[in-house]
Amino acid sequence: MSQDSPAPHPTSTSTSAPPAPPTSGVHPGAPESPTPSVAPTQPGPGDPPPPSITETQAEELIRGICFKTGPPRLLGAELEWLVLDAEDPGRPVPPERLALAHEAARALSLNSLLTAEPGGQLELSSAPAASLTGCLDGLQADLAAVRGVLRAQGLVLHGRGQDTRLPYRRLLTSPRYEAMERFLDRTGPAGRTMMRSSASVQVCVDAGQEEPGPAGHGRRWRLAHLLGAVLVASFANSPGREGPYAGWRCARQGLWDDIDRRRSLAPPLEAEPRSAWTRQALDTEVMCVRSRGDGPWAVPRGMTFRDWLRSGGPRPPTAEDLDYHLTTLFPPVRPRGHLELRMIDAQPGDDGWLVPVAVVHALFDDPEASETAYRVTKALADSYGTEPAPRNPLWRSAARHGLADPELRTAATACFRAAVEALPRLGAGAHVRDTVGAFAERFVRRGRCPADEHTGREPLGGRDVRP
Repeated sequence: MSQDSPAPHPTSTSTSAPPAPPTSGVHPGAPESPTPSVAPTQPGPGDPPPPSITETQAEELIRGICFKTGPPRLLGAELEWLVLDAEDPGRPVPPERLALAHEAARALSLNSLLTAEPGGQLELSSAPAASLTGCLDGLQADLAAVRGVLRAQGLVLHGRGQDTRLPYRRLLTSPRYEAMERFLDRTGPAGRTMMRSSASVQVCVDAGQEEPGPAGHGRRWRLAHLLGAVLVASFANSPGREGPYAGWRCARQGLWDDIDRRRSLAPPLEAEPRSAWTRQALDTEVMCVRSRGDGPWAVPRGMTFRDWLRSGGPRPPTAEDLDYHLTTLFPPVRPRGHLELRMIDAQPGDDGWLVPVAVVHALFDDPEASETAYRVTKALADSYGTEPAPRNPLWRSAARHGLADPELRTAATACFRAAVEALPRLGAGAHVRDTVGAFAERFVRRGRCPADEHTGREPLGGRDVRP
């Protein structure tokens, strides 16, 4: 899991939606945890409170900031890593040692934003890049610097969707972490497990043009949700060993499914994207109400943001409160001006992370590959059904079975072939092309995913893998 960092991410500048005034210092691109590393500024006890907003104003704000439309041109990525002891990777690293490592890494001069996660994970969030090469080169340079600092302290970065070292501990403390964990604990252990133990690769692409068509935001929104199941299956790297996710290829996705009744769900796929997301945001429970000053944050029970707007309690909500609320929503595709694809597990190896970044970029931003991906994933709509992701048969099969699901394997094979063919057109260098090609050969064409190498199992056979 990752924090909602203020890292920069792609956002086109034009939009026909109502313009939204700035609501906080948190950048719209956000990683995966329910724990923003930089919260919107709260006035101190002696400062006048900011103005409150009405329900109509809240709806206009969300509609204005969720899809910033224009020609797709930018790419961003957020990489989360587990931090392991180089000599004894199965032993939890003491909190004091992790804190020193985090401090040393923060002292580096990096192009990316570096943040620490509640369980000690490290995250690098790229600057927005106008090309795949620019995005990858910036992250690779920063990773090399961070790895060098950690190596000097006997630590290494490790790419895996969920930590296997027990017990899980929360290293970071503040009123917001306390409040968020209290909220998430109401629905079981999945929330704190996610906060303390998970890691992902998140890829951010522009929302697309206002007008309908191949680059339109409505089509890219739909593609993201159907292709998302293919990405879960292809890059599954958090095998479940025991408990409710035993046997799953992507147990991390199971955790997201279980954290909240509504918070991690996508809006209805057939609905108009702006209106659907606005309803989803306002009708999801408020996770916490920030206090003025350093006091504890309130954790209301059963109060949606719409309820808060209508009732005015425990205090009138502000635009900053709305902005903060939006950072605590965790659908698999989050619209924050751009589209934030949040469903991909952290990947193994030093360069495994670049494969999903390159593949997503190709399938969204190369016209020929995007057309192939749209056509291929359109055939998955019946399996997607009427239930929202990740709680529909298609997404659950992706998380449980990976590419052992024949329909997902067929789609992944076609999508990876299109991506590999697109990379030269996108200016990708030989190393990137070779790395993506090697992943496709090692996993996709064999109906396997990285999780299969952890478990030692052969892929499940047959067509009856769906529940």
